[in-house]
Amino acid sequence: MIILKSPWEIERLRVSNRLVAEVLHELARIIEPGITTLELDRFAEAFLLKRGARPAFKGYNGYPHALCTSVNEAVVHGLPSKRRLKEGDIISLDLGSVVDGYYGDAAVTIPVGQVSEDARRLLQVTKEALDRAVAAARDGNRLSDISHAVQSHVEAYGFSVVRVFVGHGIGRALHEEPQIPNFGPPGMGPLLRPGMVLALEPMVNVGSPEVVVLEDNWTAVSKDRSLSAHFEHTVVITEHTTEVLTQWD
Repeated sequence: MIILKSPWEIERLRVSNRLVAEVLHELARIIEPGITTLELDRFAEAFLLKRGARPAFKGYNGYPHALCTSVNEAVVHGLPSKRRLKEGDIISLDLGSVVDGYYGDAAVTIPVGQVSEDARRLLQVTKEALDRAVAAARDGNRLSDISHAVQSHVEAYGFSVVRVFVGHGIGRALHEEPQIPNFGPPGMGPLLRPGMVLALEPMVNVGSPEVVVLEDNWTAVSKDRSLSAHFEHTVVITEHTTEVLTQWD
């Protein structure tokens, strides 16, 4: 069942999601060659706790950290570690928060110093795919209009959409209905209505869309080890517009 949020609930979701965006902005500012992914995780957790929030991911299904740090071929759920980032890496940061029982969720992929042209193009196309998903998430559209907007843009540039992970509803739980694939024909699925709060998250590989999970039982990487990017916004659909709750620009 898709839960429509009241104005009171949406205001609380604004708070939790705005905080996630603020943390991601600060993480992007401090990323440089030599920093470890564990340092990024500790920074994020300390920032949330200082603001009276709880890290949404820590302890969720046993996940041991506040932040997911997915480097290069890692698609999602990368575990923070003592690994030091190096010039030319790309790193996807996925973060969730809980404030007064309401969840925030967003992700961004960041270049570390100067990156290759393939990496730069991947980041650009994935971010554009998210922008198109947001544009399609409007009152009166169908759920698969979002999916189609992502897939058609990504594949036009020769990249592939990861299919085993999807976007989702969000509210008093981190993952609510509906599931939102990043592929499919338009005009299908539930009608989008005011009060829906959705986490839209294209995950895009340079090569094959297939992924495998590493021995740590968390980190999902592209099967062919090609570069991967992940961008995510949480949005709320209203009668007149779609509001991005996690705007980081």
